[in-house]
Amino acid sequence: MRTKHQTVAAGHSVEVDPARWQELLDELLGRVAGRFARVDLRRRAKAFVRGLLADLPRKNCWTIAEHAGNPNPDGMQHLLSRAVWDHDAVRDDVRAYLVEYLGDPGAVLVVDETGDLKKGTTTVGVKRQYTGTAGRVENAQVAVYLVYATAAGHAVIDRELYLPRSWTDDPDRLQAAGVPHEVGFATKPALAQAMIRRALDAGVPAAWVAGDEVYGANPGLRAELEARGVGYVLAVACDHLVGFGGATHRADALLWQVPARAWQQISCGKGAKGHRLYDWAFLRLDHHGPAPAGQAGQHWLMVRRNQRTGELAFYRCYTPRPVPLAVLVKVAGTRWTVEERFQTSKGLVGLDQHQVRRWRSWYRWVTLAMLAHAFLVVAAVTEHTRQPPPSGLIPLTCNEIQHLFAALVATPIVDPRHRLGWSIWRRQHQARARACHYRRQANGP
Repeated sequence: MRTKHQTVAAGHSVEVDPARWQELLDELLGRVAGRFARVDLRRRAKAFVRGLLADLPRKNCWTIAEHAGNPNPDGMQHLLSRAVWDHDAVRDDVRAYLVEYLGDPGAVLVVDETGDLKKGTTTVGVKRQYTGTAGRVENAQVAVYLVYATAAGHAVIDRELYLPRSWTDDPDRLQAAGVPHEVGFATKPALAQAMIRRALDAGVPAAWVAGDEVYGANPGLRAELEARGVGYVLAVACDHLVGFGGATHRADALLWQVPARAWQQISCGKGAKGHRLYDWAFLRLDHHGPAPAGQAGQHWLMVRRNQRTGELAFYRCYTPRPVPLAVLVKVAGTRWTVEERFQTSKGLVGLDQHQVRRWRSWYRWVTLAMLAHAFLVVAAVTEHTRQPPPSGLIPLTCNEIQHLFAALVATPIVDPRHRLGWSIWRRQHQARARACHYRRQANGP
């Protein structure tokens, strides 16, 4: 029997149908079921995803296995490390699922990287490097993600782990972490370029690419997008060189070309506290090299000025065909959706909570977290379509759906004997680990 929950509070009557969400999740899991070689792996993957969607204080193989009713984490660890299944094919299925619900020819592909702070030196890709997560140089693992953003919603559709040169120049280290032999050093823009290429080759409808200064400064990425007839709005540094008036100039040196009356106040999107209003100015840049066949592309330098502080930001823009300049502003604002996706993916489905060290395990954890997050995004979109919120309420967010799903559907095992058994298992494991550490310390380096 289908169980619906209805409540009346503060004058609002709201109906929630967890069974509908379960059907959505089952549909998504059904799409990827063929990627797993055996029935037991499919069941384990389903339990793993439900664990990612649960309200666990920390999400790793131990806590997810306990939530699923397993006697130990061996099965979940096997799923990530040695089991036979194609995580890249699951990524493709997740991407196709999201495009089915969010697809828009005017969509924006947003690229950005995020770092996960880590201890030690053996976790794949870990190095002391700058990460925006901490805002400084830290021991971290950095990955580049691709977000698909439309008016309906936005979600992560691809991922690549960044390996610093200190890793790719050390074959023994790569082998110990299980990195495939064909993987070599690739810059973050190169990783972004590969993900964008995959998405466009798969027929993902998109008109724009947005990214920060790391990607805006890369001529190879810009050239490929222009060759494909895809527009871009990519941030660049103030000292970035651009062609204007037959000469090369720093971006900030062209401000003298902008008269006071040319600045326009335009919103780059709605935020939690209202429209994000900035002053914007535009300069048409020189174009060097042939334009894509049949297209008269336009190149622009776009400048954003904070109305309160006067702080400036610069963007290189390309439009395959003329568009209102306000469209470029909107695309620039869409770039911030990636920060929201990082925040919700980490907070709701444990994107950064993995405790895995090897290459394959990292990709599998992140792919299953992407799948869990895709379910939340699609559930929110379908709820907005099915039941628009009454006046005085915002629509159901991914956060709210996750909390309700965890409370009403993804409930943990409550058998006291199961809990006590896990307590004993954890203490035994920790005792063995401590004994090994002491033995290693006694034997010396």
